[in-house]
Amino acid sequence: MRLIPAIDIIEGKCVRLSQGDYTTKKIYNESPLEVAKAFQNHGIKQLHLVDLDGAKASHIVNYKVLEEIATKTDLLIDFGGGLKSDEDLKIAFNSGARQITGGSIAVKDPETFNNWLITYGGDKIILGADVHHDKIAIAGWVEETELKLIPFVKDYQKKGVKYVICTDIQKDGMLQGPSTPLYRELLASTMVHKTSVTASGVEDKEEFGINLIASGGISSMDDLRALNTIGCEGAIIGKAIYEERISLKQLESYIINQ
Repeated sequence: MRLIPAIDIIEGKCVRLSQGDYTTKKIYNESPLEVAKAFQNHGIKQLHLVDLDGAKASHIVNYKVLEEIATKTDLLIDFGGGLKSDEDLKIAFNSGARQITGGSIAVKDPETFNNWLITYGGDKIILGADVHHDKIAIAGWVEETELKLIPFVKDYQKKGVKYVICTDIQKDGMLQGPSTPLYRELLASTMVHKTSVTASGVEDKEEFGINLIASGGISSMDDLRALNTIGCEGAIIGKAIYEERISLKQLESYIINQ
């Protein structure tokens, strides 16, 4: 399972929110690059970078932060927050993003999101599925839709989505543990079973599903082990690092011993 620390950006600074509420903003570092370098120095290879200003403005804002981290570290960055147009996407990729995450746009403008999947492929475009009481929430989590999580994800799975970041908003930033049962259900529901017959007449059974990246509530190494056990492909860790519930040395040891 990939360990993916998160850096959330407001006004160029590294911050964290609780349950997506901007009034709970806490600044942890004035320099996101400094934080990113610390991650890299402990063997971490991925980074989840969120443009919270962009999420609020509905267009990319903090692309210079993305560019700085991408050019001054070797981290593989997935970038999200306010990506609503083809131009936003070009800016993100040109600024160094390896993948982008689209959430609100997948709900409000599925045609554009589907075009991104066709143009860039399922390895580059991540579906952001933010959920509140089993319903998809969008627009920086202030707007709840009538779309249910599992049908929403399964629909996009059929359209070529390979990677899904699922955040339980109630858990986000609360350090009370992730929604492991929800992730287990989502993984089971999106597992595809395929049977084919080889040229020699032998029946070949195959199963595959989405690459699920769990997000929200992670507070300990035990939480990470539990997510790994149920089959999550990745886990995004935010406040637990900044509040020193999980140390970078612990993450480094986990990576070495996997």
